[in-house]
Amino acid sequence: MSLSIKRLLPHILILIGFVVLSLVYFSPVLEGKKINQSDIMHYIGMAQQQKEFAEATGKETYWTESAFGGMPTYQLGAKYPHNYIKKIDLALRFLPRPADYLFLYFIGFYILLLSLKVDFKLAALGALAFGFSTYLIIILGVGHNSKAHAIAYMPLVLSGIILTFRKKYILGFLLTTIALGLEIVTNHYQMTYYLLLLVLVLGLAYLVDAYKKKELPHFFKSVGLLSVGALLAVGLNATGIMATQEYVKESARGQSDLTINSDGSPKEVTTGLDRGYITEYSYGILESFNLYIPKFMGGGNYEDVGKDSETYKAYIALGASPMEALDAARNAPMYWGDQPIVEAPAYVGAVIIFLFVLGLFLVKGRLKWWLVGGTLLSLLLSYGKNLGFLTDFFIDYVPFYNKFRAVSSIQVLLELCIPVLGILGLSRLFSNDFKDEEKLKALLYSVGITAGLAIIFLLFKSILFDFEGLRDDQYIGAYGQAFMDSVIDDRKALMSSDTLRTLILVLLSAGTIYLFLKKKLSENLVVVVFAILILFDLVTVDKKYVNNDNFISALRVDKPYQPNSADKEILKDKSHFRVMDMSTEGQRKPAKAAYYHNSLMGYSAAKLGRVEELLDFYVYNNNMNVLNMLNTKYIIAEEKNTVFPYTNTDANGNVWFVSNLKVVAGANEEILALDSLNTKTTAVTEKQVATDHNLKSSYQLDSTATIQLKEFKPNYLKYESNNRSKGLAVFSEIYYNHGWDAYIDGELVPHFRVNYVLRALELPKGNHTIEFKFEPQVVKTGSSIALASSAILGLLILAGLFFKFKDTKAKA
Repeated sequence: MSLSIKRLLPHILILIGFVVLSLVYFSPVLEGKKINQSDIMHYIGMAQQQKEFAEATGKETYWTESAFGGMPTYQLGAKYPHNYIKKIDLALRFLPRPADYLFLYFIGFYILLLSLKVDFKLAALGALAFGFSTYLIIILGVGHNSKAHAIAYMPLVLSGIILTFRKKYILGFLLTTIALGLEIVTNHYQMTYYLLLLVLVLGLAYLVDAYKKKELPHFFKSVGLLSVGALLAVGLNATGIMATQEYVKESARGQSDLTINSDGSPKEVTTGLDRGYITEYSYGILESFNLYIPKFMGGGNYEDVGKDSETYKAYIALGASPMEALDAARNAPMYWGDQPIVEAPAYVGAVIIFLFVLGLFLVKGRLKWWLVGGTLLSLLLSYGKNLGFLTDFFIDYVPFYNKFRAVSSIQVLLELCIPVLGILGLSRLFSNDFKDEEKLKALLYSVGITAGLAIIFLLFKSILFDFEGLRDDQYIGAYGQAFMDSVIDDRKALMSSDTLRTLILVLLSAGTIYLFLKKKLSENLVVVVFAILILFDLVTVDKKYVNNDNFISALRVDKPYQPNSADKEILKDKSHFRVMDMSTEGQRKPAKAAYYHNSLMGYSAAKLGRVEELLDFYVYNNNMNVLNMLNTKYIIAEEKNTVFPYTNTDANGNVWFVSNLKVVAGANEEILALDSLNTKTTAVTEKQVATDHNLKSSYQLDSTATIQLKEFKPNYLKYESNNRSKGLAVFSEIYYNHGWDAYIDGELVPHFRVNYVLRALELPKGNHTIEFKFEPQVVKTGSSIALASSAILGLLILAGLFFKFKDTKAKA
């Protein structure tokens, strides 16, 4: 066996091990089952129309009519020409989902530790600690696939950057470019943004170190190379980035034209999301100990506390049958933190946090300060409104920070940094950088901090904490104080049992290291013991929340919705209209209507901003005037548990002529006017729009005039009109000026917005054919840039291989 094969063999075996572990943890995929993810169910509903269009035509539509009246598909899995970086991504994700993401967690982190010159055995150990971190598994359970996808590529990007700073310029540049391209293609810009914050911390640490060592030329050379790589990675994803940037300005995450809320109160003017919306999921400061003790704050909102719990006994005392009490005890309100909803604790692991603390004493220099800095930044920003001064500063002054919600999710950075420093600490323990006395001292301090904290919680929990949750008053009102006292007893019991568990794991970890320092255990045996401890520590927690019970038949996942009697009746109507689902099922599954119909509702955090405002002002309040102008022909209603389609005969239809145009000062007046406006005869628009298009205030409405929709596809609509006079036509289609083009008899003409969200067009007298085509220039331009960037990257890879071969041959 050649020397190169011998060097590669351990890595190959470890990769095979990662594949096996990924498949074993998600073993139902081997039976053809798929994980039941709520977010993916919503996505399937939202994307069904574009999927059907692609299957029927072999082409991609970048607009869907199926949700929120109409919206671009840029955030719904749109496929772009020349997106070759996506093909690389798909090749890396060769395992069945979600085992593919777990494998990416492992391999990315493994490469990161190798780039830090960590021994391959310890790198594999670190990969286990990162990949099985509870939060990273939980998000797979609920369907945050794009988030998991983006997190998985974070370590790979960092690997390329670190290699570049280590003067591995060619390898570092190419890896950074490809890895960042893969990171961006995941289309989760919030996670990519958080990665950028961590890179800035890393860069600052390396800058200070370069200044101290008088290596600033090397630092800036590396930064220059990495900047070129970043630009190339952006180019590889040009279409998606440009389309998203164009769309975000019009989405709910962009700046609103309104200065009032739906209740008439003043609206906070912001260029991003509302401050309260951003900080709704703010991590509690006390909740930080969940990272170390899984059920420190009870676990998730609903936990199975079993038949031996005080909660079970309380239900029995209230008159419940044993079966009813047991069922209720499976969903006991154990979480008592600050967040409105928590599926499970973001547990990093007692073992790895113990090693992290050890690393604080054994790791020196820029690596330590980068990892500690990233951990602290992540933790402090996750507190959100609970550390208001810092969060407000970032919202107000740090670019783009106000575009993202759920600030607690920035903890993905500490979930990456903590295991890196922990494994580096173990690596230093195995090295000769410290005397045995120094290592013993570091061990003593680490045990004192970690085990001491656990002992304090065990002894003084009732003094330190009240165990009261946000919704406890609701339970007291429903079941009485005695019931809540029982719940609190169970919360205390959960904390005690998990704190004891953490204490035992810390002592076992410390004991293992002590035996190594006393020459009773070999280095390899220490690695094996820690692999067992880490797997036991994390997997036993993970399995409580994501396990085989989460998997169902592939058919049920691929086709998550079944039509009810109302859906079947509406599907008989082959005309073009919209549906509003007000049934219980429709509220529980907001994307179901989009799966079958052109729906007014859907499931998206990035819907068009004006549409969301219209929903808040009128649609959610069942304002029939607005529902009519949106051509809501059917309303799925429910009575006595029976659903039925209510036919709205007053719906305005697909298009109509109006005789009057009401011109108002601005957006506030325009949206308020819709409450009483007769949309069948009058349209309303802003003064600026009327001026730009030289519009009149009245139009002669011929009683014999007709305009009808003749052909419709998601990205194409064709109408025919006949009018003796010049007229103003209002189309019950959502206005979006970045891609929709209007044609009259084949000639491109301008169209404009009326009624806050709809399209309108002045039509000359006579017979005419009107067409609307969605032709987003951003896709054409972006695809050209992506093609050029891919070609440049290909040439650079060939050049890199040539120089590597030349260098190897010269050394031979």
